[in-house]
Amino acid sequence: MADETKDGPAPEPAGPAESVPSTTPKMTTEGARAEPAKAPPSAPAAAAKAAPAPAPKAVPKAGEDMSRRGFFSWAAVAWVGFSAAIGGCVTAMGRFMFPNVLFEPPTTFKAGYPQDVGAGVVDTRFVDKYGVWIVNNEGKLYALIAICTHLGCPPAWLDTQNKFKCPCHGSGYYKSGINFEGPTPRPLERARIFISPDDGQIVVDKAQKFQWELGQWEDPNSFIPLA
Repeated sequence: MADETKDGPAPEPAGPAESVPSTTPKMTTEGARAEPAKAPPSAPAAAAKAAPAPAPKAVPKAGEDMSRRGFFSWAAVAWVGFSAAIGGCVTAMGRFMFPNVLFEPPTTFKAGYPQDVGAGVVDTRFVDKYGVWIVNNEGKLYALIAICTHLGCPPAWLDTQNKFKCPCHGSGYYKSGINFEGPTPRPLERARIFISPDDGQIVVDKAQKFQWELGQWEDPNSFIPLA
């Protein structure tokens, strides 16, 4: 008791020590050092993790893509058709502005000199270009038009048979132009013929024709008399 009063009350026994977290890494039972504790994530990293991911881009469905392709395909076809129609209209208009013109050989031409055609000769030099034979027959010089009076085919002069023969239906004509066989209904026609006063050449004018059945072969313009 004397001790207590002298030195004061004895200090109370210390209680169990408060547990203080220690930063010292703990040792495992094997004596190895444990990994240090991970620090809490920083604010920017946490914010990045918390930010929502961007929405994926919309991808057109297969049906929508096919419908677009079909639309453009039909549009291309329509444009081609429209262009073709316009081209046809332009062509037709150009055709209307520039119609076909039939260029025929001149109806009047010179056929050389009378002495160039011998007696009894059928001159065929002008058939291809002018469609006319120059004939020297029975003292007369005349021009026969090389068109069959049946259906308009071009006959040919057969020198070995001494006749004109139509290859289409077999009509035949004498050197004079008179018909004698086949379906042709009348003789060949003559063209106007005369001597040019300028140079003395034979001039044939197909614009004026003479028919035998009408008695026109006696017209002086239908032949040239030979002395």
